Amino acid sequence: MSPKRTPCSDSSLARSDPIYGTAGAGKAWAMLELSGGWGQSAFLESPSLIDRELGRSICRRIEKEGMRVTAIRRPGRRDETPRWRWFIAHCEEGSEALYAGEVDDARGYLDIALDGSDGERIDGPLVAVCAHGKHDQCCAVRGRSAASAIAAEYPEFTWECSHLGGDRFAATMLILPEGLCYGRVDSTDSAGLVTKYLEGKIDHRFLRGRTSLPHPVQAAQYFARESLGDDRIHALSPVKVEHTEHQIRVELSKGSGSVKVVLAEKMSEPLLSMCRASVPGSVRTFELVSLSSD
Repeated sequence: MSPKRTPCSDSSLARSDPIYGTAGAGKAWAMLELSGGWGQSAFLESPSLIDRELGRSICRRIEKEGMRVTAIRRPGRRDETPRWRWFIAHCEEGSEALYAGEVDDARGYLDIALDGSDGERIDGPLVAVCAHGKHDQCCAVRGRSAASAIAAEYPEFTWECSHLGGDRFAATMLILPEGLCYGRVDSTDSAGLVTKYLEGKIDHRFLRGRTSLPHPVQAAQYFARESLGDDRIHALSPVKVEHTEHQIRVELSKGSGSVKVVLAEKMSEPLLSMCRASVPGSVRTFELVSLSSD
């Protein structure tokens, strides 16, 4: 990145880019420990940690099953003897599950059962904060400070992770097994977001969305929570999504009734979505047209 360019997360804040409806897709995640410094691609360009071809084979195997694969490491100083811990998370609403295990070396990642059955089912959560500095400098600066703050209060839950997407919203955080994706967590009480999670609540101001849900549903839930003040994790489940030529209609469950949210899909002015981007591009956003509940 040019030293004269404003970091992408600072530019995003200055533009007041909307954070809701931006969580990347991920109905299931494989979080694999690679303890040490990562290259631009954690699995393909970290030769001191993992052979490139082995990393490629691991990623292909997992992605072939429609899962997201991410490298993780503990914040702070690295252990002299590396460990190879893994977590499998299934994020679909109503069937969330988190499994944990450990193998002897990186090659063992080729053999773990991707449904998690080789490991132990755990209550979790797994809290992963992107600190992938070789991918984006904002993730290094903002992510590492947020991970350190969370680890100070919840060391057993907290990991640094490789690229999650949405660099302009650094520091970004993922909470599994629900797949709750947060942004700008370094600008608030980041450990407090985990405390809320343990109470069964979210802070919708920093929630990008749930990774198992489509972007319009993520946005509709934001507007519904803003209107109703409902901060429960397990609330406002999607019932129906209808796309018309100019609008998206989302119906959410609300106890005995429902919330109907109408959105307009817009494209932003061209922007640089990450620090290393060289060509500006437009991104999709959602505007509230109407909201009603019964």
